[in-house]
Parts: sequence; structure tokens; C-alpha cells
Amino acid sequence: MTALRLRGFDIHKEFLGRVAQQEVLDAVRGVVRQAPFFRPEVPRGGRMSVRMSAAGRYGWFSDRRGYRYVTEHPDGQPWPEIPAPVLAIWDKLTGLERRPECCLINYYDADARMGLHQDRDEADFQWPVVSVSLGDDGLFRIGNLTRGGKTESIWLQSGDVVVMGGDARLTYHGVDRIKPGTSTLLPKGGRINLTLRVVE
Repeated sequence: MTALRLRGFDIHKEFLGRVAQQEVLDAVRGVVRQAPFFRPEVPRGGRMSVRMSAAGRYGWFSDRRGYRYVTEHPDGQPWPEIPAPVLAIWDKLTGLERRPECCLINYYDADARMGLHQDRDEADFQWPVVSVSLGDDGLFRIGNLTRGGKTESIWLQSGDVVVMGGDARLTYHGVDRIKPGTSTLLPKGGRINLTLRVVE
């Protein structure tokens, strides 16, 4: 395992070995069985290219009314609990007693991407966001505290974990593309990204 810092983002390469990746994936599959993936509508119309689910007290949601956290899956059921193997990643990397109330689960197929954005729907930005990569490589782009300007990119592999905190908490970031066939963790390919967030 190696760690590096890029624009204030702490990137822990190979934080999860293959066995740990499989354990987290199995836990995530249990969540998705209860709270199936859906493709959120965006305020300007159309739908996101990623498919989403969530675990915890809150899930993230989007429609024509805007972006927000909600306490129920679109089918009306409460979100499942955040699995213990996922919470263990937060505990080990942050050392915080405060635990996340949301684990957002994004599935990227070969054509999905996520434009540059800030995570700013939370009540208090002092808490970090922890991001876990599973499956195919994703090209992660890091921008600035405001839109525009030069950016830097890094390929994230399965098992990599990124901590966005401190001055980098509101830095713009996104995923430009997925490199199919770079991991055998997901039998049908694609990338799963987990982001752990303190909402309240």
C-alpha cells in the first residue's frame, strides 16, 4: 500500500487487497438487493449516466427539484444499514468517532462518467468524504475550489481509497472515463464507487 497527496486529496493506493475488496463487494451486493440501483434525473432534464443506490440513514437523490439527501429509496423503503466492512474503512483512515450517515453507491459501466462537481449538500464541511474504488480503473480528475483552471488526473484502481478533507473538502472533482477490462472483481465489468459522508 502506498499513499500520495494530490491537491490536498489523500490517495491510498492498494488500500484494500483482493480478499478485502471481495468482502466489501459482497456487502454492497447485499445492500443493492434491498435497495436496487436507479438512474437519477437531473434538474435540467435527462438522467445521470451512473446508476446509484445508498446505505445509511440517508441516500443522495436528484430530480427536477434539485439535489438533496433523502431517507428513503425511490421505492419508498428505508435505506439499508451501512455494512460493517465499509465502516471499517472510514474508521481506519479517519480515526474519527463521528461516523458517516450515508454511503453512496455509484455504478459506472464503460460509458458512464461524472462531471466535475463539489460535494456540498452536507450540513457541515469539516467532516471528510471517503471514496472507495472497486472494479475497473477510473480516471479521476481533480480541479480547484472554483470552476475552471488547470486540473490534474490520476487513474484509480480497484482497492484504492481517497480521503477528501480539510482544504480539499470542497474541491471540484469527477470521473472522466472508465477503462474496461482492467479488473476481474466485477464479473460483468464496470466500476463501483462508494462515498462515505457525514450528512447532518
